[in-house]
Amino acid sequence: QVQLVESGGGLVQAGGSLRLSCAASGRTFSSYAMGWFRQAPGKEREFVAAIRSSDGNTYYADSVKDRFTISRDNANNTVYLQMNTLKPEDTAVYYCAARVTYGSIASTARAYDYWGQGTQVTVSS
Repeated sequence: QVQLVESGGGLVQAGGSLRLSCAASGRTFSSYAMGWFRQAPGKEREFVAAIRSSDGNTYYADSVKDRFTISRDNANNTVYLQMNTLKPEDTAVYYCAARVTYGSIASTARAYDYWGQGTQVTVSS
């Protein structure tokens, strides 16, 4: 069982920045691929970013590329999402997810085994 706890959400003006954190339980965190997803009201959950276990290789949705950065600290079992140049359309609940079966990157929600409870990000115009 892996528990994920997100933090760092909040209200920010357009053009601003936020950094989300996701603290994970589990002794083998370094072997998990980790991802961030988001869900806006009335919309389906969508992929944001992912980071591979082995070499920290990353992958981003086109909508956040060059604005968001995913990173991980294996010593502290934490994954981060640095969000810059935020836009109102980035408003959503952001979820952290762990893929423990495989360490490779995936962009579909069903590939992930564990999920956090989510943290709200609201970007005002």
